[in-house]
Amino acid sequence: MARDMYVCVCLLLVSVLRGQIQSGTNPGSSQLREADKECTVVLNDNRKRILEIFRAVEQRDEQQLRELFAPDLEMHWPTSLPYGGTHTASAPGPMTWSGTWAPLQPTDAERRMDPHVIAADGHEVVVLWHQRGVAPRGDRFDGEVLGLYTLRNGKLTRAQMFYFDTVATADFLARAKLQLEKK
Repeated sequence: MARDMYVCVCLLLVSVLRGQIQSGTNPGSSQLREADKECTVVLNDNRKRILEIFRAVEQRDEQQLRELFAPDLEMHWPTSLPYGGTHTASAPGPMTWSGTWAPLQPTDAERRMDPHVIAADGHEVVVLWHQRGVAPRGDRFDGEVLGLYTLRNGKLTRAQMFYFDTVATADFLARAKLQLEKK
């Protein structure tokens, strides 16, 4: 966990430094500026691609997700959540994120994630997004999540989510599960 937070902080710092190079506040060689331009194209493509992925998740577009996910995609979720742990696309866990949240997201309002790209560097993109849901009795949940995503050749290969409040998320899911069972 400490390593992963370190990676997020490093990505943010690199993004800030890259902004200084692009704005001309940090003089560098023409080779550095050319390399930075090439990297910027990849970064912009990855930013656009990750937002496409979020739209596909929000719209439950399984076909597009199959096209955007690498076959060996690794998903890392906090272990305290019902779908927690590390899973691959070919070997999902017994509980999945979509299986857990689908019954709690009956409308576009609950499926809306409001993704915001915080930083991008090379093949990694950091996104702040919202996890929303509504339980059968009307209890609502809206929690923030920071995700670290790795893309290769335009496909998502790794995703690791950091929920700001896993306790509140797990409590909401436990209450919602009981309400769904009583239905």
